[in-house]
Amino acid sequence: MQSRIVGTTMPVLEIALNDPNDALISEAGELSWMTQTIQMTTHTQLAGGGGFFGAIKRVAGGGTLFMTEYRAVGGPGEVAFATKVPGHILPIEISAGHEYMVHRHGFLCATPNIQLGVAFQQSLGAGIFGGDGFLLQRLSGYGTAWLELSGELIVKDLRPGETLRVHPGHVGAFQSSVSFQITTVPGIKNMIFGGDGIFLAALTGPGRIWLQTLPLARLAHELQEYMPAEARRERVEGGVVGGVIGSLLNNMR
Repeated sequence: MQSRIVGTTMPVLEIALNDPNDALISEAGELSWMTQTIQMTTHTQLAGGGGFFGAIKRVAGGGTLFMTEYRAVGGPGEVAFATKVPGHILPIEISAGHEYMVHRHGFLCATPNIQLGVAFQQSLGAGIFGGDGFLLQRLSGYGTAWLELSGELIVKDLRPGETLRVHPGHVGAFQSSVSFQITTVPGIKNMIFGGDGIFLAALTGPGRIWLQTLPLARLAHELQEYMPAEARRERVEGGVVGGVIGSLLNNMR
């Protein structure tokens, strides 16, 4: 298996599957193009993913109910995945003790022995009221995963005990050694009039974190005033519970 990232502002990940044992997994709807030798298989189960219960955990983390596996049949082939918005594609190596937390839209594709789950590190209520930024996917297992992070990519290496407070939409990914806590914006006036929401993510080292400069929710908010009036409707898919229900409904369309 060989991979390369092509492009700058809207990059594409191209992966050559040269061996019959080479395979990739992605969430449903991620494919951009593939050669005719690539065979697609869509299902809910992944290797070590816990069957249907594992699929429900993926949905709870903001993923899709169905996953697609790609294999080259009858000769080498190529499959490609493009970013949805301007940003970067980040490859990460995953193994025992080296797991990652990723924002709910961040997973692009991976080798088959990667498992996707939901990461609840604090109360369910905080996840519900904290919005999409607090829905995290846990990537475990072993192999390579590729992440899609929007905007520019900022890397921070936190020392033990060092804490960075981040608007939740800017959290792209972080190593599992980093502690993730949900905090509130200090000061009542800041909460009410600051315009930055109520919650912040407190990330405490040691470990590496990747920040994204273009949160999807902020991009959608900025574009909303240019949308037709009939397209402006209140979002009902918010937080953990809404994310589960919304993702299930999206897969049934």
